[in-house]
Amino acid sequence: MGRLLLKLFFAVALPVVLVAVWWAASDGSKDPFWPPLRTILDTFPDVWTADRLRTDVVPSLLRLLGGYATAAVAGVALGTVIGSYRRVRAVCEPVLEFLRAVPPPVLVPVIMLFAGIGDTMKIVVIASGCVWPILLNTVEGVRAVDSVMLETARSYGVTGAARLRHLVLRSASPQIFAGLRQALSIGIILMVISEMFAANNGIGFTVVQFQRSFAIPDMWTGILVLGLLGFLLSVVFRLVERRVLGWYHGLRDTTRRS
Repeated sequence: MGRLLLKLFFAVALPVVLVAVWWAASDGSKDPFWPPLRTILDTFPDVWTADRLRTDVVPSLLRLLGGYATAAVAGVALGTVIGSYRRVRAVCEPVLEFLRAVPPPVLVPVIMLFAGIGDTMKIVVIASGCVWPILLNTVEGVRAVDSVMLETARSYGVTGAARLRHLVLRSASPQIFAGLRQALSIGIILMVISEMFAANNGIGFTVVQFQRSFAIPDMWTGILVLGLLGFLLSVVFRLVERRVLGWYHGLRDTTRRS
């Protein structure tokens, strides 16, 4: 119980301190672009009503989920193939390094030419940025699978899908989840950027509209929504990761104790 309370304290201590500093630093501010935190919080419930959550937050989440899921499937599948075969890796590596160096926001105008300005464009933009950390971490995770375990599996006749599922992907799963964690934050950023370019709803679109109409406190509430959304998605991801990688965390904790 004491350990749980300590973890809870460390989890909330820094946010509480940052909010207190923000409150104190902005209190009494007359700058129209830097309103007091008190004003922003008073504005929040009037702006983010249930109707606005349905019309702006839900579409953003669906786009993020679509792009993120597409990137996860493509990244893990391609990364497994590239990591498993040396010749494939030698052929693909220069191209991957070139494509990875291109910032995804730069591709937004190009993607708009082919995919239009609808939800498809936004999903493709999100997927194009999220796929790289997943792909590269999967490649490295597959390459790091213990060769002795591979030979043992081959000796016992564990091949094909069973070998891929129970050995390769399971061994590489900690690194795959590291890539998925990195991709989540990238996906949120690209979700906002894609909605700022061309959209008629979504959190990014709403924040830009507030800024253009000089509704600055309303704009700051949108930024708070993005922060809260990122925090909640991080918590959900951590819960899923702890459940899927329970065997890995248990093994690591046992090793530390010994």
